[in-house]
Amino acid sequence: MTDGPRQRGSASGSGGDAAADSGKDSGGGVALKKEIGLVSACGIIVGNIIGSGIFVSPKGVMENASSVGLALIVWIVTGIITAIGALCYAELGVTIPKSGGDYSYVKDIFGGLAGFLRLWIAVLVIYPTNQAVIALTFSNYVLQPLFPTCLPPENGLRLLAAVCLLLLTWVNCSSVRWATRVQDIFTAGKLLALALIIIMGIVQICKGDYYWLEPANAFEPFQEYDVGLIALAFLQGSFAYGGWNFLNYVTEELVDPYVNLPRAIFISIPLVTFVYVFANIAYVTAMSPQELLASNAVAVTFGEKLLGVMAWIMPISVALSTFGGVNGSLFTSSRLFFAGAREGHLPSLLAMIHVKRCTPIPALLFTCLSTLLMLCTSDMYTLINYVGFINYLFYGVTVAGQIVLRFKQPDMYRPIKISLIWPVIYLLFWAFLLIFSLYSEPVVCGIGLAIMLTGVPVYFLGVYWDNKPQCFDAFVDKMTYVGQKFCVVVYPAMTSGVSGDEGEEMKEAMSPLSKEDGDTQKSAEC
Repeated sequence: MTDGPRQRGSASGSGGDAAADSGKDSGGGVALKKEIGLVSACGIIVGNIIGSGIFVSPKGVMENASSVGLALIVWIVTGIITAIGALCYAELGVTIPKSGGDYSYVKDIFGGLAGFLRLWIAVLVIYPTNQAVIALTFSNYVLQPLFPTCLPPENGLRLLAAVCLLLLTWVNCSSVRWATRVQDIFTAGKLLALALIIIMGIVQICKGDYYWLEPANAFEPFQEYDVGLIALAFLQGSFAYGGWNFLNYVTEELVDPYVNLPRAIFISIPLVTFVYVFANIAYVTAMSPQELLASNAVAVTFGEKLLGVMAWIMPISVALSTFGGVNGSLFTSSRLFFAGAREGHLPSLLAMIHVKRCTPIPALLFTCLSTLLMLCTSDMYTLINYVGFINYLFYGVTVAGQIVLRFKQPDMYRPIKISLIWPVIYLLFWAFLLIFSLYSEPVVCGIGLAIMLTGVPVYFLGVYWDNKPQCFDAFVDKMTYVGQKFCVVVYPAMTSGVSGDEGEEMKEAMSPLSKEDGDTQKSAEC
């Protein structure tokens, strides 16, 4: 028997057992488990949006808005725009019910190259750098109490960040349920910390400490108003809501996605907007705009002013928030890479799941490894600046795809169908910020576009070119087989999130690699 990637097929077990087990499809093959309920779905959205930013540096909006009142308006408006974008994604998520989020939507609507470029920039820069930065923020707040008079050593920060990543990768590899429980617990923890901040702000208002909230003072500029700076404030506010689309990456693991996907979005986005606005209101009851802008960790300064001996709660809250943020990012980004591999845009090994745990272990290990490599470089923050523009670009491309799909396939089944006025409003706001970004930072945006376009030759060589040398295909098959043996993984069964045509293409692509196992396949118990 020759070596090659193996695929578990249908079992001859009873239909009742197969239906009862969420880890198997109707035919009994290995499949991703539907274990994400409404609470965990809300935890994924809220946990990924609320990272360390609202605790550490909400001053980006304040600095550019030039007054407290305008800064609060920016937080409210960007929250509303985010809700509109999430509404558009809700329709796309139940119309194209596949994991992978905007990558899957762009690929299906605009073609393979557009989808690959979205995946390429995510694999190459966006997720590895974001996860590395969040992990470093976690390690900084954990180690800071041990170094009260100086900064923690750089190597110590990177080592603890690596330990955090390895621990959470192990949790995610072990069980989807464990990963979602971690997300639920740490999301609840960060919401409790923010609730404490908001309550303390209400107490301050009741005591009469609301000078900067009075209309006459709220709109008193501490620097001259500037249209360019105000636009930058909206851009900063939009970035602060980043992560609102992450639930769409795990659509196939949602329990009743047609109900829970839109419901989780409708609950989570207003909740985050409320928390962001009232946390910022609370901050200005305890410190002036100048004090807020001078602080490197606003929540910590707030705690020192109001919590007294309990001020230690704030740095611990930041650490817990970032720990949960790393978990949520690992969970969702691995599903993006899994979806990309399933479409043939990444090595097929990344599209496999464990035979018993039903977790995408190769995709998780790949995500962890790429993040660990980012920890070894000092250019993470520069890369984030370069590709932040590209990430925001694809939000607009995806929402534009919703309009295109309406005209291309008007009779397509849509469990949710929103008015086209909403994507138009989102695109107008998106175009305004995009044009301003190009105008204000043309070099940074140009470098970001150049990084993205490096994926074009990779696409044509790695994906579009079918007739690769036989020795290359044999090498890939051998490495895939070794990876399968090491991770104990197989190709999952086709799920309802994959259309019939795509399922047939996948089966056809996989069948030559698994013919030798045709007589020995057994179903996996998930």
